[in-house]
Parts: sequence; C-alpha cells; structure tokens
Amino acid sequence: MPSRMGSRRIGVGMAAILILTLCWILSPLGAEAQSGHPLLGGPRGVVRSSKGAPLEGILVQLISQKTSIRTTVVSNQDGRYEFPKLETGAYTLRIARPREFHPSVQEGVEIAGPTQLADLVLERVTEGDLLPPYPAIAAQLTGAEWLLSLTGTGLEKRRFVVNCNWCHSYQQIFRNRYDEASWGKIIYRMVHGAGSPLININERGRFSEEEKGALVKWLATVRGPESKDPPFVTLPRPQGRATRVIITEYELPRLELATHDVWGDSKGYVWYTPHRSSYIGRLDPKTGAVKEYHVPVAPGALPGTHWVYVDKNDMVWLSENWAHNIVRFDPKTEEFSKVAWKVREPINSPMGGNYAIDAEGIIWKTRDSAVSGVDSRTGEQVKQFPTKKFRGTYGSALSHDGRYFGGGAWPADGVVLADTRTGEVIELDTSPSSGPARGAFDREGNLWSGGRGGVLVKSNPVQKRVWEYPLPTPYASLYQAMPDKNGEVWGGEQHGGRYFRFNPKTEQWTEYMLPEPYAHDRKSWVDNSTNPVTVWYVDHDGWIVRLQPLE
Repeated sequence: MPSRMGSRRIGVGMAAILILTLCWILSPLGAEAQSGHPLLGGPRGVVRSSKGAPLEGILVQLISQKTSIRTTVVSNQDGRYEFPKLETGAYTLRIARPREFHPSVQEGVEIAGPTQLADLVLERVTEGDLLPPYPAIAAQLTGAEWLLSLTGTGLEKRRFVVNCNWCHSYQQIFRNRYDEASWGKIIYRMVHGAGSPLININERGRFSEEEKGALVKWLATVRGPESKDPPFVTLPRPQGRATRVIITEYELPRLELATHDVWGDSKGYVWYTPHRSSYIGRLDPKTGAVKEYHVPVAPGALPGTHWVYVDKNDMVWLSENWAHNIVRFDPKTEEFSKVAWKVREPINSPMGGNYAIDAEGIIWKTRDSAVSGVDSRTGEQVKQFPTKKFRGTYGSALSHDGRYFGGGAWPADGVVLADTRTGEVIELDTSPSSGPARGAFDREGNLWSGGRGGVLVKSNPVQKRVWEYPLPTPYASLYQAMPDKNGEVWGGEQHGGRYFRFNPKTEQWTEYMLPEPYAHDRKSWVDNSTNPVTVWYVDHDGWIVRLQPLE
C-alpha cells in the first residue's frame, strides 16, 4: 500500500498529465501537428469526402484579398495540408480544379499565423469514373484530358498534337464549334501565318495539303456545330512525393500579354517578357508588386518581346521578335539600347527569338545553316560554323564553361551542338516528330531539350549521342527543359496541367498538378540559391508561377 506522500506524488503527476492533455486538445495544434518544415508553418487543415474518407491530391488554395497572390498546397494521403506562413488578413479559401467534386469556396477567411481551418468536406459530382460534360467541368480540363475524352483514332489525335501544340491552350479549340469550311479557314491561317501575329502569310505552310485536310475533317467531326461534349476522362490526382509542393501564382497587371520568358536577378526580382505588349515587367515576389517598363516601339512594328536573360551585372537582355532587335536594359538608369538584328524575314515575322549570351557579350544562335556568334554591341557576326543537316535551332544554350553551344532543331527532329573553341559542329537525329526545342546544359555538360512531341531529350557533345525520355502524361508536349544544380530537370507539360521534375539517375518522374489546367511554360528559371531549389515560369496565359518543392 503506497504511503500518503507517494499517493500525493502520483496525484500531482496524473493532474499534470491531464492538464497537458487538455491543453493539447484545446490548442489549435490539437487537430493536426505542424510538420516542422522550414517552408511551412501556416494555416492547415484536413480534406475529406462526404463519406468521411481522407482525400489525397486535392489542391487547396488561399487567395489574398489584399494582393491577389494565390497560394496552393496539396493534401497528403491522410487528407492533411499545410500552408506556408502567410501575411495576416482576409483570404478566399477554395479548392482549385475540383473536377470530380462540387466546388468549395469560402470568402473572407481570416488568417493569422498557424490557423487551424475547419475540415473541408467535398461531395462527388457523380459516383462514376467518367464525369458529366458540364461547362464548369469543361473549363477545368487540360488539353490532354480533352483528347482522352474525344473520339478519334490514334493517328488523328497524334496529327493534331504534333502540329498544334505550342501557341495556345487546347481550350481555345475544343470549347468552340465550327463547320468544316470554317475550320479550314482557321487552320489555313494557323499553318501559313508567320508566328503568333499570323499576318505575314507564307503559302508554303508547315505541312502538306493532305495532312491539313485530314486535320480539318477530324476537327469538324468532333467539334462541329452539332457535336456534343463527351463524358470527360480525367488524369489521376497526385500522390506521395507529388503532393509535397507549394505553388504560388502572381497575377500580372495587364490582360492578353501572351507572356513568354522569365528570369531572376541577384536582388530577388523576377523579370518577364510579353509577346504582345510594349511593356516588360519586374515582379517583387515578397509583395506581388509589378513594376513595368515601356520598350520603345519602332514605326510599323508590332510590340512584343520574347527572350529575356539577366547577366551577372543585372543587365537585362531582351529580343524584340517582331521588330527584329536585341535590347539591353539598365534597371539603374531605366534606359534601353537596341541593336538591329540582321535577318531575312520581313518585319512582324519571327526573327528567331531565342539566344544565349556568353561572358564576352557574344550572342549565339543557329540560323541560315550556321552556328554563329554576334557582337551584342554592334550586331555584327564575329564567328560562324556551318551546319550540314539542320538549317537552324529553336533553342540556344551555352555550357557552364562556355565552350559548347547547343539547341534543339525544331521544327526538324534533331539537336545541333558546337564546340565554340574548335568550330566542330555535331548534328544528331532524334525520333520522328520528337521536335527538340528550348533547353539548357546541366553541370555535367549534357544539353536537355524539351521535345514538342512529348519527349525530354538529352544530348552530349563529347559522346556525340542522344537519349530520349517520353513524358508519362499522354498528349502532353514540352516547349523547354531546365536542369538544376543537382542534375534534376524541370519543365511544364503543355496541355497536361502538370509541371514535371525528372531525376536522370533514377529516371523517376515527379509530376506536380497545377492549380490551372495549363502548363504553358515557354521558359523556366531555376533559383539554385535555395534548398530545395525554387522553380519559376511565366504561363503564356498571363501569370508568374513559383514552385517550391518540399524535398
């Protein structure tokens, strides 16, 4: 039998345990402990179905009513989610791309620190695996999901993907209906127009009359005036590692910008170019504020910039794709200087667009059957190495040591590599309709290119060979690819609504589902100063996206 003193100690101990337990239950952390991850520590909660089951892969989003910055996280296998630390204030809490679930939106949610949010309970639209063709669901579909849902042979869909995948989303096509004659006029303009302005007509076109006619007939069949929307097929939601990411979206101050490229400077600002505006912009990620700068426009030329690169001195380099100029912008003085780019194309047709600049100020490209270096101060060619197989490249990149140039040869199927010291040019074929385009070198000297045909292409100038890695998402396409300091490769899956991360050592793909049904990534920039790395891209539909993987 215990003594009175022992009984008192036991009683005090049990009371302390009871008090601690009650504090835990009543505290905001009681429902879900914080992860302790340095990028997290903000509002959190649980997503479950109307039947009580936890839901994985749900995109939970908070939109600041002060800045309009959209922050999205993804629920894990237990249905739990956790945001980063956010500014105190009122937010809209919503599910981004609910698709198979009814929408969930809460306005005026007050956030202050690690707020515990009420459970989000989602009800399915249908118990079937195919979704009804409601307009609200159609607006959430990716291009890949549209193609999975529409009728047609593999040949018909492949013809469409190979020839129509780089200028805009498939929403513009599949949510409209025209007869065969009208589709014929649209396709003619798309095939024969020069670049996205579509005003300088080239009668030669990009593919044969037979191919063009077959494409028109298929579109008139599946998207004719009387055609009905089919039941919708959707891609799987993310699981496991693919849920461990923070996605932040920054709205830009103008509509219809057709934003194209993005690059960061040493001060933490992110610069972007618009294809259809005379204003370039600089984003402050801390506040979401954008400062614009007006690029003087030449008479008769359409406004718009394409390539952007920020050098080690924080000078901003641009290309005016329609006016045919290379532009240097000094953020300190806010002065523009231009060098005319000597091309054969008429004004308002593309001048080439994408370039690479070395430490000596030489701009590299492949055009008119030659790899060439051009003096950025004069526009005069200072080096030239002829090609034998490919007339030009869409991509332009330099290796980290500056020795090798490389680029995907789209619209051809191949890669051009050149040794800038010796002048040796290496031209490598890739698989039919692979279409390697933009990319960059990794730190081991491999060039990674995004393939328009839905493949990631690696090439090496020393080994003189290529490797191809098909995307896991059907009907998705690539415009570019960007390796990071660890050797992993990143890029947006156009028409897939996903952003990929590829580990070459394990050949493992991680696909992050995006809050919008697009991934129109024409150029990514990787901030290697953070750990894990931070990835930026500007969506062609007009917003800047930051991806912060949690591992």
